[in-house]
Amino acid sequence: MTVNIPQLRAFLAVVEAGGFSAAAVELGMSQSAVSHAVASLERELKAPLLVRATPVRTTALGEGILPHARTALSAVRSVEEIAAEVAGTMTGTVRLACTPTVCQGLGPELLRHWNEARPQVTVRVFEGDSTEIAAWLADGVADAAIVIDPPPGQGIHLTEDRYRAVLPRDHPLADEPLVGIGDLEDDRFLISPNNCEARIRAIHAQAGLPFAPAHRVRDLATLISMVQAGVGVTVLSEVSRSLLPPDLVLLPLKPEMSRDLALTGPHTGPWHPAVRTLAESAAACLTALRAGGTEC
Repeated sequence: MTVNIPQLRAFLAVVEAGGFSAAAVELGMSQSAVSHAVASLERELKAPLLVRATPVRTTALGEGILPHARTALSAVRSVEEIAAEVAGTMTGTVRLACTPTVCQGLGPELLRHWNEARPQVTVRVFEGDSTEIAAWLADGVADAAIVIDPPPGQGIHLTEDRYRAVLPRDHPLADEPLVGIGDLEDDRFLISPNNCEARIRAIHAQAGLPFAPAHRVRDLATLISMVQAGVGVTVLSEVSRSLLPPDLVLLPLKPEMSRDLALTGPHTGPWHPAVRTLAESAAACLTALRAGGTEC
């Protein structure tokens, strides 16, 4: 039995793209070449790996070999990228996962920065919640992720993301330099039930106040629109600043609460060689922004 890398690459591309034509575009190959590679892999393994439907699905065998195919290709990519780094010609694609708030708040600026600083490295963004991101890293779907409050020793620190009060610009407290969470007791409090809720609960607990949101809003854009409309106020992290329209203000909050944003690779197995380079570049970019720069 002879299984080769092009076969595994074609199989994995079809699974991730959901079909042969999309995989062909992704790989820069003809659709017939992709079909031939997958078919030859199935002949070697003596069983079908895919159900040819829309979208394509894996068979039991296909599902079984999927994580091993990802591991094999990850190892090959690491070998290629290490050699490229030594030669000063690092290229390739890094698949980056992050939560919606981080993706929308930091993503555009970081992607622009990376495109200028590391044009030979392509960064593809996958948006998901923390559970999905952890699974993508473990399964090899993502090469790296921007994670929130990683365990000590894991990841490369990017920035400290502080929590702020979000108020309409015509709110009586909008011109204050600092807002206490207790100052917002007379307002209806809005919350997005995501990873931030535990920290916002902790802010209330530190102030000795009950946590009793008037509305729970899943979508961040909807939450922001409701504050715009005067339905209530909320608390978001600093990374959300770029998402706010001009008729809302983001104010320092007391008690203080923050979260650590870090860029990490898989917890087990090798990192894509470009990840550390991207992390160091991103940290410098965010430091420049915190110092008052308009761009990295």
